[in-house]
Amino acid sequence: MEEALRFQYVNGDISAVIFESQFEPLNIPLVFRGCAKDWKAFDAWSPFNGGLDYLQERVGSTVVEVMLSKSAPVFYGDIKSHERIPVPFSSFIDLCKRGLSKENKDDVCSESERLQSTSVDTDILSSFTNAREQIYLAQFPIFHRQKGESAQLESLQDDLKIPSFLKSKTLSSINLWMNNSQSRSSTHYDPHHNLLCVVAGCKQVVLWPPSSGPLLYPMPIYGEASNHSSVSLDSPDLSRHPRFDRACEKSQNVILQAGDALFIPEGWYHQVDSDELTIAVNFWWQSNLLSSMLEHMDAYYLRRILRRLVDKEMVCDFSTYLIQMLPKTSIVGSDGMKGYMHEPSGKENADYQDSSAHEKHKNRLNVDVKLQDLGPQALLGLRELVSLVHNGLNAGDQQGQYTLPSNSGTTSKENGKHMTGTKSNFPKGANERDQCTSTSDSGLSPKKDVMNTLSTKVCCLEDDSIANVIWQLQPLDLQTIFLAMVQNFPRTLEALILHLLSPVGAEVITRKFDELDQQLTDEERSLFYQRFYSVFDDQFAAMDAILNGKESFAHQAFKKVLQLYVGVTVESHEALSPSCRGVI
Repeated sequence: MEEALRFQYVNGDISAVIFESQFEPLNIPLVFRGCAKDWKAFDAWSPFNGGLDYLQERVGSTVVEVMLSKSAPVFYGDIKSHERIPVPFSSFIDLCKRGLSKENKDDVCSESERLQSTSVDTDILSSFTNAREQIYLAQFPIFHRQKGESAQLESLQDDLKIPSFLKSKTLSSINLWMNNSQSRSSTHYDPHHNLLCVVAGCKQVVLWPPSSGPLLYPMPIYGEASNHSSVSLDSPDLSRHPRFDRACEKSQNVILQAGDALFIPEGWYHQVDSDELTIAVNFWWQSNLLSSMLEHMDAYYLRRILRRLVDKEMVCDFSTYLIQMLPKTSIVGSDGMKGYMHEPSGKENADYQDSSAHEKHKNRLNVDVKLQDLGPQALLGLRELVSLVHNGLNAGDQQGQYTLPSNSGTTSKENGKHMTGTKSNFPKGANERDQCTSTSDSGLSPKKDVMNTLSTKVCCLEDDSIANVIWQLQPLDLQTIFLAMVQNFPRTLEALILHLLSPVGAEVITRKFDELDQQLTDEERSLFYQRFYSVFDDQFAAMDAILNGKESFAHQAFKKVLQLYVGVTVESHEALSPSCRGVI
């Protein structure tokens, strides 16, 4: 749990000015010790001080709705898991008295007689009198701000005292909560700020910040219980809800004794355990943020928030990958050879780039990169990329073999030209210049399994070999590799961009290009991109391949956001065409 999100303690009451200026904007829980001890209700409602008789006298004739749950002592918010039954409040009080005195037998008979004298249905009568532990009086209004209606328990307002820090607030409702045996509410959040005040008994509250929602699997946003977690509290199924295994790490617990109060900000998930015979009152009011949001801005705010969550999810795979790869990353060749790229730190970082990458900054950018110009890391990365592309495509009518011998200086012939090879061997099919066209029909046919992989919209860095290799390269090394491919393997570069670039690969390349742009001058940037795109007969097709892949990666993140935060699963996707993109 982040330190900034931990709840704070406040002794007694505070002013509205302090609450609104120092605490409410932080949107973190607050525990007010002894906040309700000066209420009349604190003494008058106490079950051990004649409080149940007092309540029975004051509002006993009122008919209330109690929750009857077969999953008790857990009470789930889903309306399918419980039913609400109307009973006289006096009958519910008698049920509480029975639990308090443990004299169940005689009380059941008297309670049945009492209920039979009312209009309560006989089936409800049976359920009520035989399931004391399944009954919960939840969220019954003492006050609510609805025109033309008065709350059934309105007379109990006189026993309460609105805390000083709430006196400037426009309250939405004040509600009574009573349970006659141990109970647990399901994990949920409220769409309002909430002050939960314990009048009698004890409650333990587990809290999660709104950002932990994905760990709690909220119900679909369109459902009746959209603010509730879908995880079973009594027996969580981690095969269905694996992220819930990490929920404990993000939670914090607070115990509320009689007289204590807890401020639960809107959106904070909470799960409440109540002792036997606990009485509580809560106040709900709309936050300043929601109050100030103009309705005509809702669509804009929705798009902004979704965009921010999408951006967050787009970096998730990369962050996870980097943590796993530290302190060193590696490139594993198609032939099983492994080359390590040590993650630099301190002074090493200045020396990390290949010498060729730094050498070019002494003069104008060298766009005609020969293989012998490459340093060891760039050469290893180039060999791996060429191998992956040719392993993923059929060579078609390509002929010949391109071999780069070791440091002997032996030359290798490509298209009538002699080039000095160093340190590595390239796969068959690499002798490709002018062997095929550079249109969409490049002469290189994607293998079926590769295209099937791409059609699933690969979105995880560790699952994409090409993206994995590119991600490990420093930006200047990647630039050198691409320039070497333009000079020596143009068709391989074309196949990489047009045929084998997955969504995550497109995202990786654009990130690397962004980093590269920060390290180059304007002239160098222009020269590099002109040279890079000169490989393609249709440069716009290449740009679209990268852009569409990047958008597809973002769409995967968007679907993940809907599933994590909204509880909605999107099964299909129709790719955006260029004409659908926003234009400013």
